[in-house]
Amino acid sequence: MITGDAVRIKVNNSHDIASRVPLAKRRGYGVRTMAAHITDILRYPVKGLNSERLDATTLSVGGGIPNDRRFAMAPTSSRFDSEHPAWCAKNEFLMLMKDERLALLAARFDDATSVLTINRDGKQVARGDVSTPMGRVLIEQFLAAFMPTGPRGNPKIVTAPGTMFTDCETPFISIINLASVRDIERVARRTVDPFRFRGNLHIDGLEPWAETDWIGHTCKIGDAVLRIAEPTGRCAATSVNPETAERDMNILLALKQGFGHTQTGVYAEVLEGGAIGVNDALTLG
Repeated sequence: MITGDAVRIKVNNSHDIASRVPLAKRRGYGVRTMAAHITDILRYPVKGLNSERLDATTLSVGGGIPNDRRFAMAPTSSRFDSEHPAWCAKNEFLMLMKDERLALLAARFDDATSVLTINRDGKQVARGDVSTPMGRVLIEQFLAAFMPTGPRGNPKIVTAPGTMFTDCETPFISIINLASVRDIERVARRTVDPFRFRGNLHIDGLEPWAETDWIGHTCKIGDAVLRIAEPTGRCAATSVNPETAERDMNILLALKQGFGHTQTGVYAEVLEGGAIGVNDALTLG
């Protein structure tokens, strides 16, 4: 059992995590104590658009970051049922894996007023109260003009009560170890923006790939307790530069060639709710 006031990890300089068996159980490296802390709290109000930074938030049992992926953009061809809204797989919506142009846009959502703002290069390009039909139309008109026309039809802003349009039906929180991203840079021999991985929490102060030993453990962040559920598999969306919207890097190939897998980060579920904030420590228990 891993306990204490700081994350205790086993360091493996080879970073061989192709196996699901934790490194600590496979190799007898020494223990090093390090301080892990949150550097960024991120949510993506609209699936496929860039993130919104938060200084703090409050987690609830079994939930994700509040209003993360609350909305999605469903083209006319989507099988999403507005009369009986529910979670759907990502191929029913606009998404970075196929629609890289979305990376030029960022979403901001006001929890109190339900106003959704779409920005491009830091400037507002669309705004509407998405709790009203007119507000949604204002956003949809912009998206129809912004996205290339095609057989899928124009996108509609959709939501489903109590649902996050994440890639998993379970409302996980995605945790990214920035040291692992830096190790991908070592293999790729170029800068890798951690925002390519679209995580909710960026963590620093760890060894690369330390998170792969966390599966099945609980961790405390601020007042909340999370269980690390599984590693996060990656898709071609990571090829898209979050600044330029260009497909300029094959992250999947770098992962496969350098580490023998295509995973970056871990998914966590909230066991005990509570407030979390930037710079809060992460401790395993």
